[in-house]
Amino acid sequence: MPVFKNETSGTWYVMARYTDWTGTRKQKCKRGFATKREAQEWERSFQMQTSSDMDMTFEAFAQLYEQDMRPRLKENSWLTKENIIQKKILPYFGQRKISEITTKDVIAWQNELLAFRDERHQPYSQTYLKTLHNQLSAIFNHAVRFYNLRSNPAAKARNMGNEERKEMLFWTKEEYQKFADAMMDKPMSFYAFEMLYWCGIREGELLALTPADFDFEKGTVKISKSYQRLHGQDVITSPKTKKSNRTIKMPKFLCEEMQDYLGMLYGVKKKDRIFTVTKSYLHHEMDRGAKAAGVKRIRIHDLRHSHISLLIDMGFSAVAIADRVGHESIEITYRYAHLFPSKQTEMVEKLELERSET
Repeated sequence: MPVFKNETSGTWYVMARYTDWTGTRKQKCKRGFATKREAQEWERSFQMQTSSDMDMTFEAFAQLYEQDMRPRLKENSWLTKENIIQKKILPYFGQRKISEITTKDVIAWQNELLAFRDERHQPYSQTYLKTLHNQLSAIFNHAVRFYNLRSNPAAKARNMGNEERKEMLFWTKEEYQKFADAMMDKPMSFYAFEMLYWCGIREGELLALTPADFDFEKGTVKISKSYQRLHGQDVITSPKTKKSNRTIKMPKFLCEEMQDYLGMLYGVKKKDRIFTVTKSYLHHEMDRGAKAAGVKRIRIHDLRHSHISLLIDMGFSAVAIADRVGHESIEITYRYAHLFPSKQTEMVEKLELERSET
C-alpha cells in the first residue's frame, strides 16, 4: 500500500488495494495528508481494519462498527448512537488498542461518568448511564461476534445504571375535553390533538399523515410512516416497529372532524403532509392549552397513555388495545397492569363453583 507525495499541492496520499467481505478486489485512494507520517499511520490503520486485526485502535474499530451497523438502522437511531460514541466513548477509549482494553479500564470509565455533575450539581440519570454502558458493550459484542475479539470487557464490568420507569401521567376523558375546548381557537392544533387522543398514535405518526391515509367511507386512517426532523431536513421514515404498521378505525365524530379539517386546507395534495408543524410547536401548544384549561401538564406522548387507559377503563383486552396502538400485547400487559381490573375475586368464585359441582 504505497504512500505518495503530490508534488503540485505538497500533500501526501495513499493508494490502497484490498479484498472486501464479498471477496471482491477493490482500490481506495485517500488524499490530503500534511505529512508522510500521517499518511503512513492512516495506511496502517486501514490495513488493520481490512484484515480485522484486533490490534487496531478502538476509534478505528468504531469506524468499522459504523460501516456494519449504520445501513441496518434508521438514521435517527444511528445519530443517537453516534452522539454517544463520539462524546462519551471515543474521548476515553479512542486511541487505545481494542484488544488491550480491560475490565478495569471499563470500570475506570464508569467511575468517571458516575462522578460527573452538571452546573446544577446533578449527576447523569440512571437510565442515561445504562444507555452509555449498553452502547459500549454493543461495540465490544460486535467485535467478539464478527471480528474475533477474545471477550467483552464491558460485560464483565456489569452495568452501571438502571432503567428508570418514568411516571406514567395521563388525562382522564374529562381533563382532555377541557384541554380540547381551550384549543379550538387554533384549528390545526385542535385537530392534531384530537387525532393523538382518540387514536393513540405517536407524535411522528401524526406529523407524517397525508390525505391519502384516510378512508372516510370505511372510517379508517392508515399508519405506515413517521416524520422526523434530521440535519435540518424533513424526513419520512417507516414507523417505529413492524407492529406499528396498522389501520385504525376512527369514531364517526372524528371522521367528520378530519373531513372538515382537510376541507380547510387550500391546495393540499393526496401525498402532502396535513400537519405541517414541528414537534416543538405541539409542545408549546400543550403548554398553552393545559394552562388555559387548568389541567396538569403532561407530555405529548402521555396522550397515547391516556388513550390506552381510556380503552382499559372501557373494558377492552390487552390484545385488542395492542393491535390498535401498534404495541405487542405483552408490553401493554406489563406497562399498564396496574390499570387492568383485578380478576382474582371472579376467579375464586368460579373455582368455588367448580368445586361444589363435583
